[in-house]
Amino acid sequence: MKFPRPTRKGVLALAVSTICLAVLAAGVLTKAAAPHAQPPASTTRIFTGARLIDGTGRPPITNGILIVRDGRIVAAGSPAALQAPAGAERISLDGKTVIPGLINSHGHVSDVDRDLRVYGAYGVTTVFSLGGESAVHLAARERQSAGSLDRTRIFVAGAVVSARTPDDARTQVAENAALKTDLIKIRVDDNLGTTAKMAPEVYRAVIDEAHARRLRVAAHVFYLEDAKRLLDAGVDLIAHSVRDTDIDAATLAAWKAKNVCLVPTLMREVSTFVYESTPPFFSDPQFLAHADAQQVARFTDPKEQASIRASAAARRYKAGLDVALRNLKTLSDAGVGIAMGTDSGTGLPGRFVGYFELMELELMAKAGLTPSQILASATRDAARCLELDAHLGTLEPGKWADFVVLDADPLADIRHVRRIASVWIAGNRVKR
Repeated sequence: MKFPRPTRKGVLALAVSTICLAVLAAGVLTKAAAPHAQPPASTTRIFTGARLIDGTGRPPITNGILIVRDGRIVAAGSPAALQAPAGAERISLDGKTVIPGLINSHGHVSDVDRDLRVYGAYGVTTVFSLGGESAVHLAARERQSAGSLDRTRIFVAGAVVSARTPDDARTQVAENAALKTDLIKIRVDDNLGTTAKMAPEVYRAVIDEAHARRLRVAAHVFYLEDAKRLLDAGVDLIAHSVRDTDIDAATLAAWKAKNVCLVPTLMREVSTFVYESTPPFFSDPQFLAHADAQQVARFTDPKEQASIRASAAARRYKAGLDVALRNLKTLSDAGVGIAMGTDSGTGLPGRFVGYFELMELELMAKAGLTPSQILASATRDAARCLELDAHLGTLEPGKWADFVVLDADPLADIRHVRRIASVWIAGNRVKR
């Protein structure tokens, strides 16, 4: 994981601040020092009164308190155990429930400014954009270490490696590494027999080169056989469900032993067939608040709907969703790490960022996962699977204060994640 390093200017400012504080403590600050620029005052906020689900797996805290300074959590817990600093801004969340911000482990960001705002509006405070990013995306990542951040965080895989030879594979990995991407992405799929699949010797070269450069590799798969071979080759993340057949016991054991996480992307399958008629969510005000009107018009067109109903690929992916749901439950029951992801936001239409993540959680419940398992997959476990857990995924001291305030308890019903009262990133309220 690569969080942006402090700039030389930032390091210098920190050094000056430290020196000034030391002089003040000694009582020798002179009038001559007064004209010098001082560091900006700290911003401290205290959130009180909510039922606090910190994401660690510990029981929720009734009437919890969350103390945030300069974008990071100072303390989280019971008021009886914490002393609130004087002079801080106090924000009452009485009657609400607080959860860590949701993490989309496999999304995409097309329009950086718009998409990161929309993700945030739905409580998705971090998105790992798995392929197709440019300098604009990298620049957005570099700007997110500030305590003033008020939009969704982004991490990037850069250009999807699409090499045909091992030498080309190594070159493409090196190019991404030079851009300081957070991960390498490959596709090992023939798109239902319509395209050539990446050969094993090529993806082995990708994995070897990436690991030599201390980068992890995520793989797009469809078939069980490809998942088996990628696990043997040392892949670090399976970025889609196995959708052709049920996972066998030997593969399950290998998957768990290698400690490789799964990103199910169930909504990816839904997007291929759901527009064969007008879906119910097209009338949901929460969806319409940020939906692209042109896309909504397209998928309510009778001709478009008829085309989808006639599509053999749509029928195949619809059947694949049932397999994916079974395999998700099998892997989860075996203790394989599950990281929520949707494959939303690609250049393909009909994959609505933010709202699809809320629907993904409900599909995970349909697979048989409990609300606590689902919430963990979208917070703590996603952060662990992506190696972002030093800074994200739970509400603990030192981590970024990215959280969602809800009007109901998601541990009682995961659908309550839809009942968003407010979203906070780095302790700043997100415009919704």
